[in-house]
Parts: sequence; structure tokens; C-alpha cells
Amino acid sequence: MPTTLYIDADACPVKEEVYRVARRYGLKVFVVSNAWINVPREPMIEQVVVDAGPDVADDWIAERAVTGDIVVTADIPLADRCLKSGAQALKSNGQPFTPDSIGSALAGRMVGEHLRSIGVATSGPPPFSNADRSRFLQALDTAVVRARKVNL
Repeated sequence: MPTTLYIDADACPVKEEVYRVARRYGLKVFVVSNAWINVPREPMIEQVVVDAGPDVADDWIAERAVTGDIVVTADIPLADRCLKSGAQALKSNGQPFTPDSIGSALAGRMVGEHLRSIGVATSGPPPFSNADRSRFLQALDTAVVRARKVNL
């Protein structure tokens, strides 16, 4: 089964990089969002607009991503679901979610939510940089090579 790329697209800063890698390897890309966004008109790139609502895009991706697929997301619970189905998950800065790291990522998310719920100001993620973009391209290429070995 060929590798499929899924982009949790609403706030993803590396869509163009995903398209570039997908073209190089001839991979199908699903760009999943809650609203219409501009995507290239190419047969291997498909936009999926899901209904508005919490986790609707996440559910669409998680129900389809399987072993050998790659999901690009910053959403930690979505990454956890995808890892459990055998897919790889990457942040837009190139950091992979792994079975070894997902537990601490989920715990950190819960702590952050708790702190915000009691009124503690928390900082957001650092600004996205060119170095992040470069790391992402390297990590995605590595993930595709790994996925293609799984799909042989």
C-alpha cells in the first residue's frame, strides 16, 4: 500500500514543503481543514473540507491514517491517535512524535491546559523560523524513506 501524507492544515506553515516532497516521491496528499484553503490543482493533492467543530478534522485524519502513512500536525492528541494506528506523525518544525515521546507530550499538554484554566499565563510556541522549515524538510524526507520501507 503506498504512503499517504495527511496535513492537519488549518494552521500548518509547511504545506508547500509537503507538496514539494510529495511530488518528488509521487505521493498522495490530503489537505484537511475546517475551511477552504488554496491548494495546488494537481491529481495527487486533494483538499478535504470537513464540518466545523472540535476535532472533526482530527477525526477524519485519524480514521484513515495507517501504518506507512505520515501525518503533519501540531495536535498532540491527533499525533497519539495516528501513532497508535501505526502512522508516523511530524510537527511542522520537523520534530517527530514517537511512541517514546508522546506520553510526555500529552502530559505537558494537560499541565498547560490546567495552568491556563486557573488563570496562569503561558507562552505559546516560539516563532516559526527558516531553520524549522529546513529541519521539517529533512524530517519529512526521512519519514518518507522509512514509510516506503514499511510499505515494501
